[in-house]
Amino acid sequence: MSRRKGRTPRRNQRRAQALPAPANYPSTSPFERDPETKRCGEITELAFTLKAARLRFGVSHPYGDSERYDVILDCHRDRLFPTDPYSTFLDPRARPRLVRVQVKATAHLLFGQYHVTIQRKVNGRAVPYKLSEIDFIAAYVIPEDSWFIIPLPHILGVTTLLLSPKNRLRPGIYDRYREAWHLLQEPDGLEFA
Repeated sequence: MSRRKGRTPRRNQRRAQALPAPANYPSTSPFERDPETKRCGEITELAFTLKAARLRFGVSHPYGDSERYDVILDCHRDRLFPTDPYSTFLDPRARPRLVRVQVKATAHLLFGQYHVTIQRKVNGRAVPYKLSEIDFIAAYVIPEDSWFIIPLPHILGVTTLLLSPKNRLRPGIYDRYREAWHLLQEPDGLEFA
């Protein structure tokens, strides 16, 4: 069927040249797959680093993207509590306690709560983190500028979290972890009551 000059296509028809070119998936690197998600993750890691440094933690980052954790914190008590009289009784030769933290961010609301995915991919399958990989999840709720510091033993086997907004009337199950930076400073490691 030939088109006459000046005739426009029908309402639900498009011209062939107006269609977008198909995307070439899968790409080879994570940055090529979704640059905005990777950039958001990098900015969230920087925000966590700034907050932890202001709280006097020693902060280190692993080289590359191969490790399961994003940040390593040095939780040495005499640095965190320099005026604590009990910190002088610590053995000066004692090794600092290092904590592995996986940093996540969300702005996605699901059923009135913020949805955070806390999983890793193995052969395309979602797999929960293990205790041999990380110690804490630090979840940043972007619209509220608040952090949830959650020990991995308390959410072992979980791949998603629903975090309550600040102004919610009923408290959520993870509200006790909001701004719970003190959990990173526990001297007994991850043995919480």
